[in-house]
Amino acid sequence: MTLKKSRLAFPHLSLFAAGCVLALAPALGFAQGATPIPGATPAAPAIVTAVGELATVPAPSLTAKAWLTLDATSGQIIASQNPDERVEPASLTKLMSAYLVFDALENKRLTLDQNVTVSEKAWKTEGSRMFIKPGSQVTVDELLKGVIVQSGNDATVALAEAVAGSEDAFAALMNQEAAKQGLRDTHFVNSTGLPDPTHLTTVRDLAILSRNLVVKFPQYLHYYSQKEYTYNKIKQNNRNRLLWTDPTVDGLKTGHTQSAGYCLVATALRDGRRVVSVIVGAASDSARVENSLKLLNWSFQNFDTIKLFDNEKPAVNARVWEGQAETVGLGSQAPTWITVPRGKGPQVKPVAQYTQPLIAPLKQGAKVGTVSLSLDGKLLRQEPLYVLNDVAEAGFFGRVYDKIRLLFE
Repeated sequence: MTLKKSRLAFPHLSLFAAGCVLALAPALGFAQGATPIPGATPAAPAIVTAVGELATVPAPSLTAKAWLTLDATSGQIIASQNPDERVEPASLTKLMSAYLVFDALENKRLTLDQNVTVSEKAWKTEGSRMFIKPGSQVTVDELLKGVIVQSGNDATVALAEAVAGSEDAFAALMNQEAAKQGLRDTHFVNSTGLPDPTHLTTVRDLAILSRNLVVKFPQYLHYYSQKEYTYNKIKQNNRNRLLWTDPTVDGLKTGHTQSAGYCLVATALRDGRRVVSVIVGAASDSARVENSLKLLNWSFQNFDTIKLFDNEKPAVNARVWEGQAETVGLGSQAPTWITVPRGKGPQVKPVAQYTQPLIAPLKQGAKVGTVSLSLDGKLLRQEPLYVLNDVAEAGFFGRVYDKIRLLFE
């Protein structure tokens, strides 16, 4: 079956039979004549299947309460176990604390050389410590090393107070940012990860947060790969032992309490591709390291991440009516990457659903539909389709001619 109206052309990918396009549109909730919302942020792609389910090599057997591995470029979950079980994050909490400090730095609310006066509350905070003294002046740069390299709870509270005035106010900002990022099962009570019955998250939320951190703030990732830091004549090693085990690992954070077990969010960059792994509830430090390395290796060795299209490489060349151009490219506003089992990139099947008919004038950036990306009959994700170029309205006779032609289409 064919569909002349759509005039679909996927120049870079194979396509399902075009006849299913309009038939699928109502079922997918796509309404003809959709118009863009000015200033709106594109919706996150709907990830339907964890791509690991399509791999011939199964995920490794891990000894942890919950775990997840995610490709940072595509944002796709590769595989997981108990991804939505609420768990204690322990010092993995400091990922959000650091995120808010980085955001304050980028928005000029803090500077790295700014001095912070250490409060009595920060000095008294229990748990792992940077060993800062009450009343002393410590720079934001030094405190970040204390938080990230040494996992110092005292340094974390000092930075929380510098950003928000108090740790309670900072915790409110943490929850506000969690909601903004769509961390649906996360609630923070403090900046450090000290145990509290309502201080909870999931490995899915931790993976999303970690991916957002490395994508938005790559300029600060060097803190996470620093192996040691000396402050007040006390040298402490980074607790992430993968920094010594695997040279491609450059972060991110460990966590441990008696009730949470041993936790580790790790990330590695190999041949330009970044993967994030999350392990919580391991029985020992060595177990979290071993599990994380297994998960990273499996994710890199058995999956590819490929770019399908972007704002210069359209997903669809679509027919335009009553316009000065007969076709227009439809695609994504940012590069669209997809993670698939190794070697299966050419088998990805895209199907587009978009407004029929497309009538000029069309404005660049107008959302007109979606493209679904499937592999082995399973939907991996959906992406919005945007008009990539302006198309001006044709003259009077051109519009009339196309109106007549449409009557016979």
